[in-house]
Amino acid sequence: MDQDELAEAIAKSGDEGSTTLDLSRKGLTTLPPEIGNLIGLTYLDLRNNQLTALPPEIGELTNLTNLYLSNNQLAALPPGIGELTNLTELRLNNNQLTALPPGIGERTNLAGLYLSNNLLTELPSEIGELTNLTNLWLFKNQLTELPPEIGELTNLTNLWLFNNQLTALPTGIGELTNLTELDLRNNQLTALPPEIGELTNLTYLYLSNNQLTALPPEMGNLTNLTHLGLRNNQLTALPTEIGELTNLAGLYLSDNQLTALPPGIGELTNLTYLYLSDNQLTALPTEIGELTNLTWLDLSNNQLTALPLGIGELANLTWLELGNNRLTALTPGIGELTNLTRLELGNNQLTALPPGICELAHLKWLELGNNQLTALPPGIGKLTNLTNLWLFNNQLTALPPGIGELTNLTYLYLSDNQLTALPPGIGELTNLTYLYLSDNQLTALPAEMDELIDRGVVKLSGNPLKG
Repeated sequence: MDQDELAEAIAKSGDEGSTTLDLSRKGLTTLPPEIGNLIGLTYLDLRNNQLTALPPEIGELTNLTNLYLSNNQLAALPPGIGELTNLTELRLNNNQLTALPPGIGERTNLAGLYLSNNLLTELPSEIGELTNLTNLWLFKNQLTELPPEIGELTNLTNLWLFNNQLTALPTGIGELTNLTELDLRNNQLTALPPEIGELTNLTYLYLSNNQLTALPPEMGNLTNLTHLGLRNNQLTALPTEIGELTNLAGLYLSDNQLTALPPGIGELTNLTYLYLSDNQLTALPTEIGELTNLTWLDLSNNQLTALPLGIGELANLTWLELGNNRLTALTPGIGELTNLTRLELGNNQLTALPPGICELAHLKWLELGNNQLTALPPGIGKLTNLTNLWLFNNQLTALPPGIGELTNLTYLYLSDNQLTALPPGIGELTNLTYLYLSDNQLTALPAEMDELIDRGVVKLSGNPLKG
């Protein structure tokens, strides 16, 4: 939209007495002073343009309730913005603002203030005067601290502060008792104030990618939490009070330094997602078996040597990751997890599989690479829903005939074993797109494999094949 067309649109809006004007996505680089003539406007949308400044006359639009300026190139706001005292929603995300203008606190009717993805390094104390705010977005700025006055925003329900440089939270954070969502990911927090426990209406609390070494016991007061994100911190233990958070559905603790879990973890019976990968866990408490609503459990990259017998109680699990541990055997209870669709056990020290693993009829993905398996259970052919079977780098010398029953397989990895022959039934696996047999001791192949070989899906390098 060129300047003439813009002038025409503004004039038309004035002539018609419009209360709304949508100038979004028009390629605007400037806004003429005449915009101030539209004193009847309540809604002005200027998103997704290339505005670098606003004219002072914007302050004449005193009836505005909604002003949308996101996705421009604004580096500052004119003082006149302070005259817009009827604003209830101000969107300024994705600009280049380095500071908020004096008088920001005069917009006391604001319910939504959106300032994400700017260059803000601090907030003025006047922010505390916006006592009607319910939504405050400040993520993706350069904030290093919050003013104490943040605690006066007692009507806030959503406070998003992720991707800043915060090192601490003011004690006044505990005054925000109406908060339901608090997002503090990707900051530099080393501790949380005990007052965090006052936020008893929180349902979502995200603290991943900080430098937290411990959690205050008062966290146990947050009994309405449904999701607690603590990935990639430096936690060495969880407080016993974690067991009070009985409404949790998702608990995300990957990439910490946990060596053990408190028995109270078993109280979290509403959990459906539990992520504990990349810690230093050597054992699991027996109470883990009480989490019967779990559908997803990630324990990869720990130091587990065994699984508790109660693991078989987790009958709703669909995804279980145990790769990169030190497991030497699996409990027979693994066969009770009949809803599993994915089971990852690669990079352990398994020498055998319990027969019960063949009862996991819903399995689609079974990862067993980099173990010490010398044989597969005869009943492996019962896993007819398997599409991916990873068995590379074991010590297998033969495959059971039942392997030919796995007709849904598309990927079969058998490289780096000690196979000397293959059962004819392997030719029944006509859905294979990759069959890796490299680096075994095969001297001949069954004729039934000819079709697979002709399709080029078989990899055979490193075998002493004859003829």
